[in-house]
Amino acid sequence: MGGTKRPWRWRSNPLRRHEDIVEAWILLAVWVVVMIGGAAAALVTARSAEHEFTEQRAHRHPVRAVLLADAPHGVGTGWSADDRVRASVRWTAPDGASRTGRTPVDGGLRAGAGVVVWRDDQGRLTPSPPTGRAEGHVEAALFAAAAALAVAAPVLGAGAVARARLDRRRAAHRDQVWAAVGRRWGPRTG
Repeated sequence: MGGTKRPWRWRSNPLRRHEDIVEAWILLAVWVVVMIGGAAAALVTARSAEHEFTEQRAHRHPVRAVLLADAPHGVGTGWSADDRVRASVRWTAPDGASRTGRTPVDGGLRAGAGVVVWRDDQGRLTPSPPTGRAEGHVEAALFAAAAALAVAAPVLGAGAVARARLDRRRAAHRDQVWAAVGRRWGPRTG
């Protein structure tokens, strides 16, 4: 018994249909694209996200600001899970100018309270960057997984559609064969 054993869809077999070979190639192509394309998309996205988070950490700075009006306490904004509300604050820009804007702050603070806000190199308010490398790694990994899924989902969907069409062709062929052979065996039951 020499030789290698090939996967069943590629083996010589009198019952093997053309659709079986096509299906085998479709499955192989789908899995190659999903694995290689998904991995490449994930890697590129993770590296890009890591670079972006590093840039954010380098160009965003915490500064002290003063709350200009009372921040309501317990007001659900729908977008904040940590009881933060948007309020007006005043801070000093890098050029020494006083600026005002709205940013999330803890609810329940009184006007005049000191808060920490984040600004970019131009002095504009920005969201805080990922606080540490670990948080950046987690967010980059989530973006990478989403990118891999974005590549894999349409490819797997296209493969499923192609296989469904092959299944319909096989069923139609089976019905044709039964129609030709079944007359010799008698009426169908069931």
